[in-house]
Amino acid sequence: MILLAIVLTPGALMAQGTLERIAKRGEFRIGYDPNKRPLSFLENGKPAGYSVDFCERIAVGVREHLKLPDMKVTYVPTNLDNRFDAVVKGDVDIECASTTITLGRQERVDFTLMTFVTGGTVLSRAKDRISTMDNLKGKRVAVIRGTTTETALEAHLSKNLIDARVIKVANADEGMAKLQSGDVEAYASDQVVLIGDAMKVLAANKDASFSFADELFSYEPYSFMVRRDDADFRLVANRVIAQIFRSGQFAQVYQDWIGYSGIKPSALLVAMYQVQALSE
Repeated sequence: MILLAIVLTPGALMAQGTLERIAKRGEFRIGYDPNKRPLSFLENGKPAGYSVDFCERIAVGVREHLKLPDMKVTYVPTNLDNRFDAVVKGDVDIECASTTITLGRQERVDFTLMTFVTGGTVLSRAKDRISTMDNLKGKRVAVIRGTTTETALEAHLSKNLIDARVIKVANADEGMAKLQSGDVEAYASDQVVLIGDAMKVLAANKDASFSFADELFSYEPYSFMVRRDDADFRLVANRVIAQIFRSGQFAQVYQDWIGYSGIKPSALLVAMYQVQALSE
């Protein structure tokens, strides 16, 4: 008898559905951004955060669905530049950080149920507080290039005739550094991400002091990216997310990563939890 060894190439694996791919390699790969506190970050050398907490529960759902008690869970660092390619190429099975759902992005990837709702705003130094977007007139505001926040910020400034100078930065560290040094008067990002950025700085420098604007200039619904046109895997992930909402587990997840700081969930976020508590 002649035994033929079949070696699955990366191309052959990609031709399979995500669940099949996970089953073949016995491994579930979760993409996460180590710099998106409080949603996705490194804590004591391990991935942690609100989004990571959700994906750990999704991993349990995948393990049970595939009946793979020994399934390995691997965390793969991603960033703003490579997160879409990581999903498309199959380097990760799901991306769990702070990605906004847009119709344009769905030309490349699909999204799970929403996991968080926030909006764009600006952070300033407390001593030079920017309380409203109108206060940006004549000032410099940093924003990460290539993000939905950049597009929304520029649209808001144009629509409201606010003469502010937009400074494009590569990442949050650069934006916060420019804010602290006075190179810009404000730094724009999604509110929940700015909370994490401020927490990170305050942990290292207790003398730092920041202030948030009192308004949002965009609507940012977050979700987890998955492979396009893979309904079977997306359904497994959505079942877990809906169960988290339906059972009320979301309240503890929120408290663990965001609520402990005294920040209460917005009315819009509470509505999202309720609306997406889908039944079987």
